[in-house]
Amino acid sequence: MTQTQTAAAILAAATAAAGTLTYAALSAQSQLFGKVVIASSDPNQIALTYDDGPNDVATEQLLEVLARNNTRATFFLIGRYVQQRPAIARAIAAAGHLIGNHTMTHPWLAWQSSTRIRQELTDCNAALEDTLGIPVRYFRPPHGARRPAVLRIAHELGLTPVHWNILPGDWNPISAGEIADRTLHAILRNQKRSRASNIVLHDGGQAGLGQPRLPTVKATDLLLQHLKTQPATSFVTVDSWA
Repeated sequence: MTQTQTAAAILAAATAAAGTLTYAALSAQSQLFGKVVIASSDPNQIALTYDDGPNDVATEQLLEVLARNNTRATFFLIGRYVQQRPAIARAIAAAGHLIGNHTMTHPWLAWQSSTRIRQELTDCNAALEDTLGIPVRYFRPPHGARRPAVLRIAHELGLTPVHWNILPGDWNPISAGEIADRTLHAILRNQKRSRASNIVLHDGGQAGLGQPRLPTVKATDLLLQHLKTQPATSFVTVDSWA
């Protein structure tokens, strides 16, 4: 092998390794860095999960929609928002929904030091547990970003990492109908693969309180109205799969 060929082979190997590491760190369904909860093999099960709250107006209206449809969901809350809107966080818990840790400030944990990772998780746990008076057992890393240290520290803190298999992109400026259509299409795809559906929607946003999430609230109502016509469908919270 010539020097040029050797250099090319090294570059190709490095590129492949970088691609594998990126997939392991950012792909929602990768288990290369460690186990994360995604979904069961029951295609009729659906978990509605909401990230980045609590958020003014949107979270409260979402709770009304879920109550009207007698549906429990999972909320991954940002600690600093819980401290700013404790009454909304308590309303989520009082309605019987499962609450999980979504870090204190929503950083990309895969790129943070172990000290910062631990601080983000422990501070959020403290905010949640001080506000709600109940233990927190589940954790979703912002953007799904993790590395082995993220999962190790989560487990040391008694937190089970949770990812997803449906992400309709409702943080973008799209209509409620588009959010619902994307979600229903993905549910059908999962059902064909004999998989349950773990749906990530957003009642808040990392940029700050007051994010415009009413299309997500309306999309949730559209989804529930449609899925109620399918009697085999059951709505679960993610602890059913842990």
